[in-house]
Parts: sequence; C-alpha cells; structure tokens
Amino acid sequence: MSPGYDRFMQSKATSVEQYLAELPEDRRAAIEAVRATILKHLPKGYEEGMQYGMIGYFVPHSVYPPGYHCSPEQPLPFASLASQKNYMAIYLMCIYGDREHAAWFRKAWAETGKKLDMGKSCVRFKKIDDVPLELIGQAVKRVPVKKFIEHYEAAINRPTRKRAKKAKEGQPAAKKKPAPKTKRSATKPTKKKKASARAAKKKTK
Repeated sequence: MSPGYDRFMQSKATSVEQYLAELPEDRRAAIEAVRATILKHLPKGYEEGMQYGMIGYFVPHSVYPPGYHCSPEQPLPFASLASQKNYMAIYLMCIYGDREHAAWFRKAWAETGKKLDMGKSCVRFKKIDDVPLELIGQAVKRVPVKKFIEHYEAAINRPTRKRAKKAKEGQPAAKKKPAPKTKRSATKPTKKKKASARAAKKKTK
C-alpha cells in the first residue's frame, strides 16, 4: 500500500501556509478551495501538515504509533494535495486498495458529468471547475480514522495470491531456491589443471 510519493514534485516548504504562498495565484486559489473542502469534512483524529513535500492529511503517531510501513518515521498518510508540474492532484489513500470505496467514488464522479483523470489514488485536475468539491468532501468523510487503520493493516498484512492459494489447498509454501553457483570452488581443480598435472607427471618419469 504505497502511493509512490517519491516520484512527484516535492516542495521544501515547512508549513502549509508557506506552500500556498509559493504557488501561482490561479493554482493557489484552486488548491485552497480543495483544502477548505477537505478540512470541512475531515473526520476527527486526522491532522493536516506538510508531508512528502505536499499538503498532507494523516493519522498522527499519537493515534497510530507504528506510522507508515514504508517510512515508520512518517505518520500514516490519508490524503494529500499538491501542485505538480503539469497538473494539480488530490491523493486519496482512503480509496487506494479499497475496491468498494473506489467503485462508489468513480460512479459518483461519473454522475457529476465531469471527466475523471485518476490513477490508483491520484485524481489529477488543471482547474477547479474540473473538480466536484462536494464529492471530494464525501470521499474523505466516509472514512473515519478507525476504519482507515483497519483497512490499512488488512492491506499490508494480506498474503500474496500465490501464498494464499497454497494455504487454502493445504500445501506448504514453496521454499526459496538457492542461488546458482557462479564461481568454481577454490579447492576443486579444473579439467585444465588436471591435464597439466598429468603432463608434468609424465615428464618426470
């Protein structure tokens, strides 16, 4: 369960206010509109701050001490808001890996008549008119902290399909094969060395 934040532009701003101040006016207005919607609907327990160089909404360590499994020093990401090079984006980890929630979100978006440009968790847009703000608010509101943590832990502890199938069939998991030997043993003479030794022996006779 990873949104791949390291692949995107990351601001060096240390506060949300600084991040917003660095944006061009048109983008700042759009990001602020989405931010206001998220804050209005954000369930109790989540916090806002800078995370991965973006405006982040996360479960603080005080609520979930283990943090994000990819980077335990980071609090568990829930959503992010950013201005990228060619677009702006809303990252909804509450949708990532949750088929039921993702299906609801896509269907509800289609009903707004607006075009959806979305990856696994990233909703991309170029102007605020492209975004049904109330839907973003509802997508956030539908996932309280407890539910999000339960979904997150189930996702990171989920066995792979192959392991799950073997476990279901009562078969032991396949053992890891040892890596093939690429170097000859130093104690075992090669054929060439054996031939040289025989030739030398004949000359001494």
